[in-house]
Amino acid sequence: MSQSPAPRSLPATARDTTAETPWPVRTLSMKISDYVDKMSPLWVEGQIVQLNRRAGMSWAYLTLRDTDVDMSLSVSIPVPALDTLAAPPEAGARVVVHAKPTFWTKRGALQLEARQIRHVGVGELLARLEHLKQLLRSEGLFEPGRKKPLPFLPRTIGLVCGRNTAAERDVVMNVRRRWPAARFEIRNVSVQGPSTVTAVSEALAELDLLPEVEVIVLARGGGSFEDLLPFSNEALVRAVATARTPVVSAIGHETDTPLLDYVADYRASTPTHAATRIVPDQQEELRGLTATHGRGRQALQRRITEQRRRLEAVMSRPVMADRQAIITAYRRDIGTTVERGRHCVTALVSREGERVAGLARHLRAVSPQHTLERGYAVVRHSDGTIVRDIDEVAADELLRVTVARGDFGVRPVAEPAPVVGSNDRRA
Repeated sequence: MSQSPAPRSLPATARDTTAETPWPVRTLSMKISDYVDKMSPLWVEGQIVQLNRRAGMSWAYLTLRDTDVDMSLSVSIPVPALDTLAAPPEAGARVVVHAKPTFWTKRGALQLEARQIRHVGVGELLARLEHLKQLLRSEGLFEPGRKKPLPFLPRTIGLVCGRNTAAERDVVMNVRRRWPAARFEIRNVSVQGPSTVTAVSEALAELDLLPEVEVIVLARGGGSFEDLLPFSNEALVRAVATARTPVVSAIGHETDTPLLDYVADYRASTPTHAATRIVPDQQEELRGLTATHGRGRQALQRRITEQRRRLEAVMSRPVMADRQAIITAYRRDIGTTVERGRHCVTALVSREGERVAGLARHLRAVSPQHTLERGYAVVRHSDGTIVRDIDEVAADELLRVTVARGDFGVRPVAEPAPVVGSNDRRA
């Protein structure tokens, strides 16, 4: 008789499991259930997207979805707890639920067992929005100086709106009525419900990366206060604030002012109003161009008429009647000036000639040549130096004598010794 194998021991904790010693699914489910059971009851906020309440049943079931992201949890609640509400909850209502998390081990599903449920009042939502508004204002996100100007005529218009909505038709039809050649990059997304924030943010980021898109319009028609709450979401507002491309907010009607209106580069009261701001009116521009062309033509015609009148006035003057008169007068003045100049030059030349002649006479009187002509001579040694003393002359030295008209060489003769005469008294 064979023995059955001994039961296998399981790891105590999740970190102790291995490929050889794993946990069975039931063990993991039980562990998760034990962990969830230790959680305390808590208040959680969300939006009801589905409510299942059947007659004769003591429990009702609803799906509670996050208002900002696409995430939901199942909630079970006693029917008497629903009956305590003044107004029965409906799909789309925002509520807060006091519930205890539970984990169903057989299905592996997490759900909430609620005991109380309350509507989130409009007053409370308004208080939250006002707090967020003041926070964003303190960060400077509403300052006019940070808003980007809209282009005069964008190459491509980015449009984020619901599919086949009146807002889309209003923007597209009015833009093309004003400027038929306008181009669009349209992203149809959910503009109501819990997926609005994520969908609009992703579409905005996608259009912001396209270089040809020069303006982005976020458009949605009117709705209740709760319907427009996603456009006051902090994540979406900050995404618009950081966009590179100018953003136009066209949410709801003129009286609706979600926080998106304050941070957008331009706030349009309606989608139709947005269309009038993002493109000019072609017919109006053509009329303006025609009017400008007409004013320019009139201004030019007035200028030509005025200049012609001035020219006629100048031509009617007496001096212009005899056109040679002014030339004759100038010619006479030029002749007089030339004659005066000639006389001045002649007088100046005569004076300077006399002065030069006087200088020549003076130069001639003091020149060495003039002295030589009077009979004097200049005696030089052979090296060219002038003889100034007889003691400088050696016997038989060849000297050069310069006279008025030439020069010649001479040799000095030694002086004979004196003869002792008979008249010498000592003799």
